Amino acid sequence: MEEMKRKQEEAVRINKYLSHAGVCSRRQADELIKEGKVCVDGETAVSGMKVLRGQKVTVEGKPVHIQEDLIFLAFHKPRGIVCTTSRREKDNIIDYIHYPERIYPVGRLDKDSQGLILMTNDGEAANRIMKARNYHEKEYEVTVNKKITGEFIEGMRKPVPLEEIGAVTRECRVTKEGPCQFRIILTQGLNRQIRRMCEYFGYRVTRLKRIRIMNIYLGDLKEGEYRSLTARELRQLKEELDRE
Repeated sequence: MEEMKRKQEEAVRINKYLSHAGVCSRRQADELIKEGKVCVDGETAVSGMKVLRGQKVTVEGKPVHIQEDLIFLAFHKPRGIVCTTSRREKDNIIDYIHYPERIYPVGRLDKDSQGLILMTNDGEAANRIMKARNYHEKEYEVTVNKKITGEFIEGMRKPVPLEEIGAVTRECRVTKEGPCQFRIILTQGLNRQIRRMCEYFGYRVTRLKRIRIMNIYLGDLKEGEYRSLTARELRQLKEELDRE
């Protein structure tokens, strides 16, 4: 009786299970379930059902599972490394780190950029960090190809239309750091956003480095190296995610 009660307490809703396993978001999981692509112990899953420890879950015939041990790394991505889990892609981040457990990047940094990227096996946390509607801050140091003007800084702070991707940026914080350097804090992650913003004003980015994601700082972590998040960093990260 006690064993059955313990297992019931450990049961996880199927959409949450798939999210924690890093397959997709909960909303996407609900769609996969509706389409009949998810099975539990060989039976087609239904919305709202729960998964017990030890049950076999598959998505389109492929087994998925939640990692028991939480992994959360801060990695200083060098330029030239691609933020993809596909090992068919040359210079992919997974092969570069060569971590002994299955992990994946939280979001992206384009190939020509460097700096902080988080790596984890916690799909649920990864999805919540990446959601633009949560307004999570990401901070960057940027160098451009010519001297920065006051008009440029003011323009970058305001919404900027990015016609090539059909989007408009949110207002953001921008401070001048040197003749050709500035610091910018974003709360969204549009494709090549900072580079496109600079191009809109006639500037070209020559160096882009991410130095912070939410409460996690790059600090003095050397290029190409990674470290585990501290207990304090993990606690603060969880507290912020739990407030959403």
